[in-house]
Amino acid sequence: MSILIDKSTKVIVQGITGNAGIFHTTLMLDYGTLVVGGVSPGKGGQKVIDGRVPIFDTVEEAKKATGATATCIFVPARFAADAVLEAADAGIDLIVCITEGIPGHDELVFANVVRQKGARLVGPNCPGLLTVGQANIGIIPDNIFIPGPIGVVSRSGTLTYESVDALTRAGLGQTTCVGIGGDPFIGTRFIDVLPLFEADPETKAVVMCGEVGGSDEEIAAEYIKTMTKPVIGFIAGLTAPPGKRMGHAGAIISGTSGTPQAKVDALKAAGVAVAESPSQIPGLVKLALGL
Repeated sequence: MSILIDKSTKVIVQGITGNAGIFHTTLMLDYGTLVVGGVSPGKGGQKVIDGRVPIFDTVEEAKKATGATATCIFVPARFAADAVLEAADAGIDLIVCITEGIPGHDELVFANVVRQKGARLVGPNCPGLLTVGQANIGIIPDNIFIPGPIGVVSRSGTLTYESVDALTRAGLGQTTCVGIGGDPFIGTRFIDVLPLFEADPETKAVVMCGEVGGSDEEIAAEYIKTMTKPVIGFIAGLTAPPGKRMGHAGAIISGTSGTPQAKVDALKAAGVAVAESPSQIPGLVKLALGL
């Protein structure tokens, strides 16, 4: 089983003819992802990647021709908002926006539009998502995964990779990994992903990696209190000074809001075993599962 994507998910790539688009689409195809088309205005009718992927001028044309239900966006920041809105208007169900550096106002606007249209936005400024052995949408390195019962959700791309690698080295495989992104205004949050893992019969435990800034982890903690599956947590940025952004646009502490200790306390109060470093995550997972 899986959440959000599987081997039957038909994917298009917006911005496919750029360097990042070509490179990561090739990797997605090599993993077995069902990439059925790309979108690059003015280049419709061409094919890329050894003729395997047809290009369309618009998302609407791509969806009509291929039946795509998901898109991966590699469009530069100044055009990314329009790319997201175009995908939403075309009726794409899952919009994964990898692009970073998008103005916060633009993110706030298109995140609300996507939600109003009943679609799901993952990102922006995220690594995407991967269902092990089935599909990879985004830039997540697939070679660190093995199949197994652990769901992973994280705000940080690098922290995602480090946590998954630690699990794999310990023989703990994964179901689906979701990188939700570290910007202030994102389309999918912890509280949106955790119920999906809770409902997935193949996922037996969840690893949730957060960081300083915002209140998403505290909100998630309230839901975790109702979950039947164990959640193992990690919060990055315990040494982050207040008022200073740490890497992500959303990783900033304002007053007492978003402090790492507040997040750790909330998670522990919800029964979450919180690791002090990613290397401790596998041991806590094994303990939670009685392995």
